[in-house]
Amino acid sequence: MEQIKQLDQFLIDYPFVVFLIAIWTLFWKGYSLWTAIKNDQKKWFVALLVFNTIGILDIFYIFYIAKKTWADLKEVLTGSISDKKEIPKNIE
Repeated sequence: MEQIKQLDQFLIDYPFVVFLIAIWTLFWKGYSLWTAIKNDQKKWFVALLVFNTIGILDIFYIFYIAKKTWADLKEVLTGSISDKKEIPKNIE
């Protein structure tokens, strides 16, 4: 019970930390889900949707499973993705 009170007090004292974690998670979750569905990887999509790991599983998927690079991520952030790029279909 004491831990819950401490957590409540932390959230009251530092609401910006919760906000930053939420934004961090939302970004990685959104990009990883989008990448999984684009690559037709339904099992990864479900796993990424169900498990909330504050971005850790999402980052692992993006860089190690989907083989994305920081340049790919920069394209997403700057909005310079070409619609003419071929979408690879990975086989599970």
